[in-house]
Order: sequence, then C-alpha cells, then structure tokens
Amino acid sequence: MSGTDEAAQGWPDRPGDTALTIKVPVADPLVRAPFPAHVTVLYPFLPESRLDADTEARLGSLLAEHEEFELTFAEFGRYPGVLYLDPWPHDPVTALTKRLTACWPEAVPYRGIFGETALAPHLTLANDAGPDTWRSAYDALEAELAPHLPLTVRVRAVDLIVWDGQAWRDRNAYPLHGGSGP
Repeated sequence: MSGTDEAAQGWPDRPGDTALTIKVPVADPLVRAPFPAHVTVLYPFLPESRLDADTEARLGSLLAEHEEFELTFAEFGRYPGVLYLDPWPHDPVTALTKRLTACWPEAVPYRGIFGETALAPHLTLANDAGPDTWRSAYDALEAELAPHLPLTVRVRAVDLIVWDGQAWRDRNAYPLHGGSGP
C-alpha cells in the first residue's frame, strides 16, 4: 500500500505501535477528536516489542538533555479534513523530533506518509468532518473555540504511549531537563 493510500484510509495504527507525545490537558475541553489533547513529537516510535530497559534508559537520558519549554496555542491551522491549534514556537518540538530520529533513524515520522518534511507540530482539534462539510464545520468550530485562546503550557515531560489495538495507553513519561514530569 502506498503512503497516499494509507493516508486516505486514516492512520495505519498497528497493535504495538508507540508514539512520543506532549500532553496538553488544558486543551482537552476544546478537542472534538476521539483522543486527548496532545502534540506529537514522534509517531510511530519503535514497536513496543523493541522497548527494553536499555532503550528506555537511552530515551530517558536523551530527553533529559532537552530543557523544559513553553508552548502557546493562539492560532488555528488546517490540513485537509483537520482543524488544529498551532503551537508556538515550533522549534523545541522539532528539535526533539530531529534528535530522536537521528538516534533511531528507523522511526520515520508518520511512516513517511508526508515525505521528508513530515507535518509541522500541531494539536488536532477535529479530524472527522467529511470532505464536503469540513470547511464550514471548521469555520463554525473556530468561531466557538476562539474565545478560549490563547492557551500556554509548560512542557516538562514527553510521554511514551502504546497502541494496544483498541486504544492508546500510557507507558512512561520522561522528564525534560528542569522538569519533574507530568
């Protein structure tokens, strides 16, 4: 199946997939998608079967080298069929992704569906409006949610989550330098 075919069918989540994310619980009330508010750092990461104690220790050490940081969500953005909040600045999230993919080059962001550039950091608000309705539906949703912005969060940790075939579940949280975890 080509990357384009996979994208058309939705995310090809597979049991044992993992992802590294930044939880943004303050944005949960704004999200209309079937998952909690988060910014993806790297999806997919390594299959869960490859996460041994050494790999997790290496991951923890690598993330602890990065300073905690703030993200502000003040503007909406859109991909076809997706309404999201644009976290600012992008640089700390992008730096984490680049560092992780340099250490684990087999962890290709979004399985390469979006090519070399991948997607810019974002917090998905809604992704289920049909192709004939998403523009007007998202115009209305933006108008509803705009009074709740901006949101600013302090990022103190990166969370490792695992897809069990039914839902994403927490596996571990890795504090950033200066952070104490979630």
